[in-house]
Amino acid sequence: MTDLARVTVLTALAPAAWGTTFIVTTQLLPADSPLVAGLLRALPAGLLALLIARRLPRGHWWWKALVLGMLNIGAFFPLLFLAAERLPGGAAATLGAVQPLLVTVLAVLVLSERLCRWRLLWGMVGVLGVGMVVLGPAAALDGVGVAAGLGGALCMATGVILTKRWGRPEGVGPVGYAGWQLTAGGLVLLVPALALEGVPAGIDAGAVLGYAWLGLVGGLLAYGLWFDGLRRLPVTATALLGLLSPLVAALLGAVLLGEAFTWWQLSGFALALAALVAGQVDPTQLRQGAHSARVATVHEVSLSR
Repeated sequence: MTDLARVTVLTALAPAAWGTTFIVTTQLLPADSPLVAGLLRALPAGLLALLIARRLPRGHWWWKALVLGMLNIGAFFPLLFLAAERLPGGAAATLGAVQPLLVTVLAVLVLSERLCRWRLLWGMVGVLGVGMVVLGPAAALDGVGVAAGLGGALCMATGVILTKRWGRPEGVGPVGYAGWQLTAGGLVLLVPALALEGVPAGIDAGAVLGYAWLGLVGGLLAYGLWFDGLRRLPVTATALLGLLSPLVAALLGAVLLGEAFTWWQLSGFALALAALVAGQVDPTQLRQGAHSARVATVHEVSLSR
């Protein structure tokens, strides 16, 4: 496996882990506590990462870590949990799937990249495919839930772009970098969560397990892989890996809740997977590779003569 393929696969594990958020939230966590859920997912995992890395931000990285923590964690987590509670999982997942489109546009505006029509097209195909998988005719839309889903997608897309723009400080590993943001996001949520929601009732063993899973696997491990991948992969290609999140959520619904897939949904699943894979391909390199192959063929033919 090439280094690029290995990094892509490892990075893809992050949105796959995030795909468990919907079922964990609805099946294990107390209802109506999106701020507390975001707090308990972020702050303990962030503090653990700081203990492991033993490295704090320096200089301008204090405010950069705060901004990234607010976008990727502090604002995104409660919006994600709110959308998961107020909307059917399918509707929330479809709104989240617009993130690659937002990243593609922001890459042009913020990073001054050329618009990649190839990945923009496959991003739209991915949203269509996810919608075919998870949206049914009975899907009811709640205004607050829709706003939360779109707001979460915009926060995460902006965080992805700024993470790519600012990079990672020299000597700081992915665990420490993730720890900065998880801690910053958790501290941002601390006062609002306790003031507005307090300690939720009904925290049983299942809820503790759910919080631990979302914090350690969906938080520390996933964000460590995600930020490392963002540093090494094209930002628009990385964003398209996010399509795995709603697809994993749909698979878990089928496996654990007995939700059957129709042929329409299976077609959408295949379409979304095709968009995800095609989005990892650089069309410029494909054209250059095809041109090089033609030149080599002509050269071999001329030598044979």
